[in-house]
Amino acid sequence: MNLLFLSPHFPPNFYLFCVRLREAGVTVLGLADETWPGLREELKRALTEYRQVEWMENDDAVRRGVEHLVAKHGKLDRIESHNEHWMELEARLRLEFDVPGPRPDEIQHARRKSRMKLRFREAGVPVAAGAIATDRTAAADFAATAGYPIIAKPDIGVGAAATYKISSDAELRAFFEEKGDREYFLEEFVRGTIVTYDGLTDQDGRIVFDASHEYSGGVMEAVNDDLDLYYFSQRVIPPDLAGFGAKIVRAFDVRGRFFHIEFFRTPEGKLVILEANLRPPGGYTMDMFNYANDADLYAGWADIVASNRFGQVCRKPYHCCYVSRKQRFGYRHPHEEIVQRYAVRIMMHTEMPPVFRQAMGDYAYIFRTKTVEEMEETVEFIRERRT
Repeated sequence: MNLLFLSPHFPPNFYLFCVRLREAGVTVLGLADETWPGLREELKRALTEYRQVEWMENDDAVRRGVEHLVAKHGKLDRIESHNEHWMELEARLRLEFDVPGPRPDEIQHARRKSRMKLRFREAGVPVAAGAIATDRTAAADFAATAGYPIIAKPDIGVGAAATYKISSDAELRAFFEEKGDREYFLEEFVRGTIVTYDGLTDQDGRIVFDASHEYSGGVMEAVNDDLDLYYFSQRVIPPDLAGFGAKIVRAFDVRGRFFHIEFFRTPEGKLVILEANLRPPGGYTMDMFNYANDADLYAGWADIVASNRFGQVCRKPYHCCYVSRKQRFGYRHPHEEIVQRYAVRIMMHTEMPPVFRQAMGDYAYIFRTKTVEEMEETVEFIRERRT
């Protein structure tokens, strides 16, 4: 089996997908704009061949790189990146090189938030009201109906980048003056806690692994207000969350891939879906899957690709928590004290790549505990600020 992995070096932990694919007997071919010396040694050993292109946004250069790999190694059986930014590129390459998997016309419901909404409603999952911001008059009409505040987000976008909370007619006018030609989707503001339904399906669409994470605050607020945040895995997934999540997985026909579905849990306890992503969660959440289960989900996916078998045992014995710090805040406890105090709990700590820092913090600690009480105590200690 020949699998082409686009940008296998990013994010930094995703090199493990290629390592596990190679161990599962898959021929892994890499293509990116990073230099060969810039790749870590484990990734180099996992790749049968690597092709560098000058710029990944240049379709002609990418196409020539793929043609070279196909001419040398034969027909491709799969193209992946696990990165939402390259989803459309993957789809175009699948169409052009006749590779199984989602094609350009099939991914629009997973790329455009306006199209997602339609699929959510068809699946019978509660969804916030929304509308395309076609012009200022239509946007004002939506705001009058939904009531301020409203949220404006790119119809095609990744994470909380370029997302705004609009609280008045004046702010709405300012938004239209600044947004340019980019197409935006408007949504009613939902008060609640962000919870996720994450997981992996086999090639027949069966959910073979699932997880859920709860966030301390919104990623949009973390980005726009430059805040730190934390989020943690739940050891028991609420039945309503698992039920709605399974409906979305079926509605999007997720096969042989990860999914990351975001909901709001309102103060009244109701769920309202936010968005669905047909990829692994961002940052180091893949590693959190593993720490929470003493498992290897990189290998779990590779086995599904190679043989459609999933052998990982995932009983959720731990809560796994991600806690970030922002350099602009003064924290009471220095790094050395944290690492020494929680040496048994901390699984990893690292500086975040610059591209993630606005949303995910400058420095991150990932730890695990058996109980919520232990988790909350650790979070409070790491985040405590000087008075």
